[in-house]
Amino acid sequence: MQIGALGDVHGEFETVQSIMTRHVEVPLWVCVGDVASNDGEYFAPGKPLYFIKGNNEDFDVIAAAIKGESPAPTLHYLPNGGPHRVGPWRIAALGGTFAPSWYNTPAASLPPSKGRKASATSLKLGKSRDDKRRHFVRDEVLQCKSLTAIDLFLTHEAPRPFYPAGRRIDAGKTVLNDVLAAMKPRLHLFGHHHEFTDSVRQGVRSIGLDVVTKSYLLVDAETFKTERLDT
Repeated sequence: MQIGALGDVHGEFETVQSIMTRHVEVPLWVCVGDVASNDGEYFAPGKPLYFIKGNNEDFDVIAAAIKGESPAPTLHYLPNGGPHRVGPWRIAALGGTFAPSWYNTPAASLPPSKGRKASATSLKLGKSRDDKRRHFVRDEVLQCKSLTAIDLFLTHEAPRPFYPAGRRIDAGKTVLNDVLAAMKPRLHLFGHHHEFTDSVRQGVRSIGLDVVTKSYLLVDAETFKTERLDT
C-alpha cells in the first residue's frame, strides 16, 4: 500500500482533487499544513486527508477541529503531539511556526487574531490576521521528544540547516533537530518553504515538500520507499 503526501495546499483544492483522482489506489493522504485558501476556506477532499497546521490557516477552524468539529468529513486535523494512528502508521505532529517570543507560552494561551487588517487584504491569511495560534510552543516540543516508535513525523517548519532558494540565511529551526534526535521517526516530512529537498538530519530521512501545484510524494507504507511525482 502507498500513502500520499502533500506539501502546502494554499487553497489549490482542484489540484488536490485531481491528484487524488489520478491515484485511486492510494487510500489516504497526509499534508504538512497551510491547507486553507487566503480567504480561510477549506474543502472536502475525495480521500481522507490528515493535515497539521501551517501558519496560514483559519485558526478558528483549527480550534474547532481540535474539539472534534472538522470542516469536512474527509478532512482530519492532527493536533501537535501524538501519537496519532493514521492507517498503519503512528504519526507525530508539530504544526505551525517557531517564534522565540511566544515559545514558552502554553498553547492554550496563544492569543487569537484581533481581526483581519483592512489594509492587508493582499497578505496571506495567517499574516494578515496576525494570529499567534499559528506557532508551536515548548510544551508541544517536549511532548514530541517523549514519543517513541513513530513512523512519520510531520512538521511545517524545516530543521537545520535549510537554505531556501540558495539563500545564505539558515531558515531551519534547531528545536526540530532536537526532536528528530530524540524521537528517531522512520521518516520526517515538512513544508512551508515550497521547495523539494531530500536529506538526512540526526540520522533521519527528512524531506521538504513542494507546494502541491509543483509535485507530491507517494510513500510505501511498509518500506518507506518514496516516489516524487510532478503535479
